[in-house]
Amino acid sequence: MKNKSFLAFDLGATSGRTILGTIEQGRLQMKELTRFSNQILQIGNHIHWNIYSLFEHLKAGLAAAKREGVEIASIGIDTWGVDFALLAEDGSILGAPYAYRDPHTVGMPEKYFQLISREKVYELTGIQVMNFNSLYQLFALSQANNSLLKSAKEMLFIPDALAYMLTGNKVVEYTIASTSQILNPRTKKFEVELLEKAGVSPSILGEIVMPGHLIGQLKDDLATESELGKINVVAVAGHDTGAAVAAVPAMSENFAYLSSGTWSLMGIEVKDPIINENTFALNFTNEGGIEGTTRFLKNITGMWLLEQCLKDWKNEGITYAYEKLVQMTTAVPAFQSIIDPDHESFANPACMPTAIAEYCWQTNQIVPSTHAEFVRCIFESLSLKYNYVLEKLKDLAPFPIEKLHVIGGGSKNPLLNQWTANATGITVLAGPSEATAIGNIMIQAKSAGCVKSLQEMRQIICNSVQLDEFTPENPIAWHEAYQKFLTITRLGQENHVEHV
Repeated sequence: MKNKSFLAFDLGATSGRTILGTIEQGRLQMKELTRFSNQILQIGNHIHWNIYSLFEHLKAGLAAAKREGVEIASIGIDTWGVDFALLAEDGSILGAPYAYRDPHTVGMPEKYFQLISREKVYELTGIQVMNFNSLYQLFALSQANNSLLKSAKEMLFIPDALAYMLTGNKVVEYTIASTSQILNPRTKKFEVELLEKAGVSPSILGEIVMPGHLIGQLKDDLATESELGKINVVAVAGHDTGAAVAAVPAMSENFAYLSSGTWSLMGIEVKDPIINENTFALNFTNEGGIEGTTRFLKNITGMWLLEQCLKDWKNEGITYAYEKLVQMTTAVPAFQSIIDPDHESFANPACMPTAIAEYCWQTNQIVPSTHAEFVRCIFESLSLKYNYVLEKLKDLAPFPIEKLHVIGGGSKNPLLNQWTANATGITVLAGPSEATAIGNIMIQAKSAGCVKSLQEMRQIICNSVQLDEFTPENPIAWHEAYQKFLTITRLGQENHVEHV
């Protein structure tokens, strides 16, 4: 079979990339063609995405693909979850889409639960409650009597909106729709009642399509401008985590995954959603995967903690290479300062090091003072939090969890991977770091008939990437540290550490 090349647009909340992927003799080769920033727009008191700027970057990616001189079989787009564009009756995009960090959703879930109970919303959707979920964004717009919402005939989630701009065809892809807290994961359909309670017409959302669906072809003007011709545009797993999990190089189902970046997402891949009193109490989420699977997972604050510390230290004129950060931790005693990464005081503090120091003081621990102490505190605390979530997953999973696959940018952090293995007591396999783009490309390849199943996709990925293996060490010390973590977490909740 002639080699086929696939173009992946992988868009994150801070940056995006154009990746060219080619499958040759059972192996995947990838090349980054463009990289660009995705900056939020502050307009008045609101935060938006510049969807038109993103569209220009997609066009630049098409031009870069043309320069490669290869035949492109199809195009796929993945992005972050929950956000959406509103469309007028004539198909025009209304305004700039709101960004999930916009403050207009603060307090909206609690207000919404006065109309329908939190328990019922979770029972219908299996999605953890976060104030920026699409449901509460729509509710916030409705409550504000937003004129754009009143004029909207349809809404499209961000990857579907960008695909619409490329093709002129509208679809609602399953994995991205599943992040909205409007979709029922059992029926795989939208829950009309949830929208009606929000004051939004259910007709605003279209029919759902599954990953691999052919959306259409490049519009005539884009086909001509890019000189690529009428290339197919495929609905991949539009949610970036859905694409990333599709790229987990696992050879059996008995695994958990950790998609590690600014956010950490830890979960398992299951056939059916897991929705019960326990998962409600623990705020676990059920999102759509490929081939009808469910991604049963928990959001965990990830490298956000370190990123914000580095930002503050940079303002002081100090920057660190990653190797230096790792080296710094070796001079600090183990487990002297532990935090709960998901404590509300770390959500968006004015100064992250101050927030961490305050938490440690409130919980009667040694307060970090040097940069090395802060870094060690963050890495150890993340490792222990991963074990906490994994223990819950073990109780809820319909199979034994034998390995933890770390994918995404965090897979390149060997210190954190080793400590995660130590904390969890199971083998950690790290890689690929480019999981989202790989998943995007492989779903396109499956749609094109180059691979037949998810398992075959994963076999090709195994053949194509180098995995690093980490086995547990120092079990007694880490067990004692975990008991301390549980105590500290309880103290943090009881003392209600204030924002600083």
